[in-house]
Amino acid sequence: MTLEKFEEATEVVKKVILKTKLIYSDCLSEQTGNKVYLKPENMQFTGAYKVRGAYYKISTLSKAERAKGLITASAGNHAQGVAYAAKLYKVPATIVMPTTTPLMKVNRTKSYGANVVLYGDVYDEACAKAYELAESEGLTFIHPFDDLDVATGQGTIAMEIFKELPTVDYILVPIGGGGLATGVSTLAKLLNPNVKVIGVEPAGASCMKASLKDGKVVTLPSASTIADGTAVKTPGSKIFPYIQKNIDDIIAIEDEELIVAFLDMVENHKMVVENSGLLTVAALKHLNFKGKKVVSILSGGNMDIITMSSTLQHGLIERGRIFTVSVLLPDKPGELVKVSNVIANEQGNVVKLEHNQFVSINRNAAVELKITLESFGNEHKEQIIKALEDNGYRPRLVQPVL
Repeated sequence: MTLEKFEEATEVVKKVILKTKLIYSDCLSEQTGNKVYLKPENMQFTGAYKVRGAYYKISTLSKAERAKGLITASAGNHAQGVAYAAKLYKVPATIVMPTTTPLMKVNRTKSYGANVVLYGDVYDEACAKAYELAESEGLTFIHPFDDLDVATGQGTIAMEIFKELPTVDYILVPIGGGGLATGVSTLAKLLNPNVKVIGVEPAGASCMKASLKDGKVVTLPSASTIADGTAVKTPGSKIFPYIQKNIDDIIAIEDEELIVAFLDMVENHKMVVENSGLLTVAALKHLNFKGKKVVSILSGGNMDIITMSSTLQHGLIERGRIFTVSVLLPDKPGELVKVSNVIANEQGNVVKLEHNQFVSINRNAAVELKITLESFGNEHKEQIIKALEDNGYRPRLVQPVL
């Protein structure tokens, strides 16, 4: 992985990528005390950075290798990158995807003309199936991350970052199998050995952090995370030495942090970023320095509507914007009005009421009222709860059902 190779790849991928110029984030800069820039690869034509590595890799294949037909395994974004690149080269492509892959990613992959095979619960199982098909059908396998040409193509992101922001101090990059992190960190260190590159993984699939700790590639017993694009149990062995040399640190992010980061992107930047792409946004709050120029790579934006809806709901609950309290009321007229007045006086907005008269035979506390409310945030939520307590009610928080 030489500078010359990266320069070559940069010229090649220009044919298929959209310009994703850095976006300065006022809100994230204010929150973290750093100058935060976003690299919006979620705005690529295929919705993710993966087209870079796929297209460059295919460009390095011989005509005979391409003519055999291509095959790969992917949780979605590499699938679309290979399918789109194969379409441009007019060669057939087969993509093996986990059965848990969001429907939008499956349909988008099919729309580029690829043959999609759904197999296994996680990427690793799909990859094993893809190797099996490559062997039995004589197809040319394109690994999504454990391939130096693929990683070189992904690394072209770093070239663009340095052209726009030559004085960048830190680059945050998501890690699944490690191809993107390998390409970005290797080129970044070639361009400026002093730049720091921090990898970010989901805590439920932190295979690279475990591997670096052991000094060798290890396989996790499971990969459980809402960041489906980085749900990998075993990182790449070919790229691992580059990660060891060039990644300065790794941060592991809990799924709950991704939910809050999703709301940050939607509310403050009007952008949809998938959970794997949000890893670097969530990681900003874990940085232990101030006053630095930091680039967060948003690796993709391919999130299906159902996942988006669920994430929004959980995000609102996490921030205290939506919550549900249960109170017991005497079974007599006018009690509901009293509770409503308390909430109204605190500017709470009632979303839903559940009124159950059959929880007790004690008429002094016979009615359970579950109130789902909208508030301005956790502070306002606590204010409403205190007001209910001050008026003699004993509110109990319960899980909202929207």
